[in-house]
Amino acid sequence: MIRIRSLAYPSPDDFGLKDLQRDIYNEMNNSEDLYQYDTIDQLLFEIKVREQIVRASFSLNSSGVVFSSFKKSRFNPDFWLWTSRGYRLRPGVLPSDAINDIFKNGRIYGFECSTAIVLVFYKALIHSINLRAFNYLFANLLVWDWNYDWDLGIITRPGKNFIPGDIVYFYNPDYREPIWMGENAVYLGKGRYYGHGIGVATEAEMINALNTRRRERPQRSAYLLDQYSRLNFKYLQQFS
Repeated sequence: MIRIRSLAYPSPDDFGLKDLQRDIYNEMNNSEDLYQYDTIDQLLFEIKVREQIVRASFSLNSSGVVFSSFKKSRFNPDFWLWTSRGYRLRPGVLPSDAINDIFKNGRIYGFECSTAIVLVFYKALIHSINLRAFNYLFANLLVWDWNYDWDLGIITRPGKNFIPGDIVYFYNPDYREPIWMGENAVYLGKGRYYGHGIGVATEAEMINALNTRRRERPQRSAYLLDQYSRLNFKYLQQFS
């Protein structure tokens, strides 16, 4: 449920929301969880970022990026430097240019699903906050796995009341290879998820895909954890 201090009974018609933004608003307002804001701008910013997370997910899915372990990973050396902890932004390169290159030239990149999630967040923020602020906040990017700049403010909470733009985790307890221990995925809305290495799929399809990547004679099915992760939208809104 949505509550705004300055507006007793908000409606998507009050803000001119359409298409995906309207869907996000409705899922938030119909949720059992309370979404409380001091101002209308706080709500609209969160909806905008969530929309951009969903759009970035589809963009990455169609970019040609390969699913890869760190040992076999690859990044464009014009923008990124390999280190033992991940890929660091090359000196003199703007963070926004480096992130955009991944989505533009995906076929020369390879990484796993948690890296994909962090990159989706960065791409969404390029389109949601002031570009100069983005390049200042994320001037020292290091990406791989869950390495991310603290300014993202990622928050993880228990529950299954997912909103489009939330990150969920499909756990695969009887995995065959460590890289398939689970799948980080973006909830896209309407029962669909995006997970790098699997693609866009329903919950059942995600589970079935992970179940094909289990060891011999598995005892347990993959399943969706009762938790979600999301950005600290209220903190990031100051940079919009």
